[in-house]
Formats: sequence, structure tokens, C-alpha cells
Amino acid sequence: METNEINAGLKAAQINNALGFFIMAFGVIVLFAMIYTETFVEHMTDMVAGLILISIGGGMMWKAKRTMKKLKSKKE
Repeated sequence: METNEINAGLKAAQINNALGFFIMAFGVIVLFAMIYTETFVEHMTDMVAGLILISIGGGMMWKAKRTMKKLKSKKE
């Protein structure tokens, strides 16, 4: 791969890492919002939505870190 392609991949991975962190943080906020709901259905809805957001954000961060590690080794 060329240096430009590697740099573009690294930049995309860094953006995905930041976006994954934001989505994960938003999932934690939704999970804590579960405290302020009244019914069981609201509790379960917030819990499921929060856990889905946390897992999507965590997956994005994990994939981005793995991609950054792979591209940095190719760069050197």
C-alpha cells in the first residue's frame, strides 16, 4: 500500500475511534437515564437501547484500534 492510502486509513480509523467513544458515552447516559423512568417497560427499553449503543460504540473502538495497529505496522 502507498503512504497516502495508509495515512487515509489511519485518519478514518481515528475518526471511527472518536465516533465509537461518543456512541459508547451516549449509551452510558441512556443506561443511567433508566433510573428516572417509572414503568418496567421504560426500564427495559432504556436498558436494551443503552446496551446496544454501548456494544456498537465498543465494537467501533475495538475495530478502529485494531486497524490503527495494523496500518502502523505496515507504515514502518
